[in-house]
Amino acid sequence: MFEYRGGMVAMTLLFACASAGANGAVAANDTTPIGLQSERLKPAPPLPSPNLAVPDDSRLAFSYDAVGFQIYVCQAAGNGYAWTFQAPEARLIDAHGRLVVKHYAGPTWESVSDHSKVVAKKVAEFSAHADAIPELLLQVTAHDGNGTMADVSYIQRLGTKGGLAPTTDCDSGHIGATARVDYTATYVFSRPKNHRK
Repeated sequence: MFEYRGGMVAMTLLFACASAGANGAVAANDTTPIGLQSERLKPAPPLPSPNLAVPDDSRLAFSYDAVGFQIYVCQAAGNGYAWTFQAPEARLIDAHGRLVVKHYAGPTWESVSDHSKVVAKKVAEFSAHADAIPELLLQVTAHDGNGTMADVSYIQRLGTKGGLAPTTDCDSGHIGATARVDYTATYVFSRPKNHRK
């Protein structure tokens, strides 16, 4: 089967460092769950548009950098053929480079430590760069499990690089072909302000 791989996006991820002196957070030790370590280390990136802001009754819960693919399939479309988005496939990693969340079809985000998960729908988008997939605001529509993802209400996909559908190689000879296009982003998870944790 034909498989297209998009040009590699620069995969250098810059992680924020935290210390008690810098931001008042207590340094995490080896017995602290990975998700809680990451919550203290990664701030939310700036918004490219106010349309991507979460409601005022929400607050930042945690934020992770993601490396992965946007997956497209070549299909007949109208009078021709087009790459059609199928699903994301990404690894969300903490400031220590450890996998903490898996992102896949749904779209779904699943904690690797406790397998709690959420599914969300797009509320708003903003295309900040012509060569990257849009940045998004998503609202959670379903929860599963009582762990890290419990009470997550909104997810923002920010700082996107790459991930656009290919513009060539989709024709009658490539129907059903899959394209896995590299992308990076930062996913920001929010909870209601009255959440107790």
